[in-house]
Parts: sequence; structure tokens; C-alpha cells
Amino acid sequence: MCHGVRQGTINARPRTQSSIAISSDGISWVLFNTSPDILAQLAAFPALQPARSLRDTAIRAIVFMDSQIDHTTGLLMLREGCPHDIYCSDMVNEDLSTGFPLFKMLKHWNGGINRHDIPLDNTAFKINGIDGLSFTAIPVSGKAPPYSPHRHDPHPGDNIGIKVTDDKTGKTMFYAPGLGQLTDDTRNLMDNADCLLVDGTFWREDEMETVGLGEKKAADMGHLPQSGKGGMMDVLRPMSQPRKILIHINNTNPILDEDSEERQMLAQEGIEVAWDGMEIEL
Repeated sequence: MCHGVRQGTINARPRTQSSIAISSDGISWVLFNTSPDILAQLAAFPALQPARSLRDTAIRAIVFMDSQIDHTTGLLMLREGCPHDIYCSDMVNEDLSTGFPLFKMLKHWNGGINRHDIPLDNTAFKINGIDGLSFTAIPVSGKAPPYSPHRHDPHPGDNIGIKVTDDKTGKTMFYAPGLGQLTDDTRNLMDNADCLLVDGTFWREDEMETVGLGEKKAADMGHLPQSGKGGMMDVLRPMSQPRKILIHINNTNPILDEDSEERQMLAQEGIEVAWDGMEIEL
């Protein structure tokens, strides 16, 4: 896919690593994950760089959905803005304090972070400085990162999905960039959401092996592929209420080619593919 984009031989657009930002007023924002591409993403979105003071951003808080390298290393690029309010599960806090001690490293910049726990019992919570939005997190099936001390000993909170509710309109979005299997709670939140941003990493279970990049299956890495029995297309098909969008797409996935057969299959199912700069208003 990357070679095709560079050579102009496929109809696809470049993408940075998966991350989203959410706001109720367009002034104060919550950033979900800090990708290695965070500086380019900030530069591409003027609302996050209001320049009200030196080294200013509009980011009031950061939520980590997991402790994967591609979701956390960008925090180092935001070190000059410390201390940051970070919301994460106990397991993510453990990983980022031990296996990859990002939080300890950042203590040398204005104290580093102010860490806030995320309840995982389906209880709604608020984020400091963010008015008009409520958040509800649930554990989802997935894998802790390869560096994690409990990579092969999964715990609730290694990966989460989050429902975001607009307190005024009551409309909701469910976000889960890593989703290996669906529990009843996960399916219920997805089915009743107005918009879904869910795991679009792989098209097929054996994708990495098929393209010659390894032997790991999608399930081994904590992802539910789009195709195949019980895949994401099967999961989303009966859900009539939400707008359905795939996010967190690996560069091996043929859906990135907008002219591909796989992309057309998604279109027939009413499933969209996220792109850099995509804006969604509920």
C-alpha cells in the first residue's frame, strides 16, 4: 500500500498513526492517544494550536486507550507542555511506569503528568476542563504490548473502548481502535451508539502472513479482521442505528485502496474508512 501511494499506482491517500480529538465547544479538547505523528497532526489542525500563550495547545486532557507504542510515544513530543492530565486504566499506568517507563521519564519536565484513573465498570465519568461531555469506558478484548510484563497474562484494562456522550443532545460515539472479540457489553454500546469508530486494522485474519510480513494472525495481535465469518462486517451488519467508520488501519490492509474490491465491499455494507482530517459532528 505504501509503495503504491508513493508511486501513484493506487487510489489511496497517506495516513498518520491513529488518534482522535474530541470537543463540545471547539475550544477545549480531549486527545485520545498520542501517536508518533502527533506533531504533524497538531500542525494540520489549527483548532489545537490557538497560540494564546507560549507553547500553548488546546489539549486539556489525554486519554490512553491502551499502552501500545503507536498510541503513546507521541507524549514525548508534548513534554514541554507538562504537566498533562492523563486518563488511563491501572494496567496502562503500570505498563507506562515499568515496561516502557514513559511516565517516569516525563517527571523531569514540570513534574510530568497528573494521572487520573478510568473506571471500568460502565460508570460514566467526567474529564476536568471538558464541559458538556461524559465518558464511559469498558474493557475490550485485546493484547497488552509486546514489551508489557503481562503480555501473555491479560488483565481487564489492557485495552478499552470508550463511549462519549454529548450531554445536551444525548448523542453518543463509541471508540475502540483495538478490538479483538466482542462481549455483550461491547456489542450493546456499539449497537446503541450514533457513531462508531472501531478497529479496522486488518482485512483478513492471516494478512501479515499473506503479504510476507510475519506469521502472527490478527487475533494474536488483538484485532478483529473485517472479512471472514464473525469478522467486523458480520458484526456491524445488523446494527442499524450507528454511522459505521473503521479506524486504526494497518498499511497492509487493501481497504486503503479506494478502488479495491475490498473497499467496494465495505461501501456496500455502509461502512466508511477514516482518513486524516476527518471531522464528525454529532
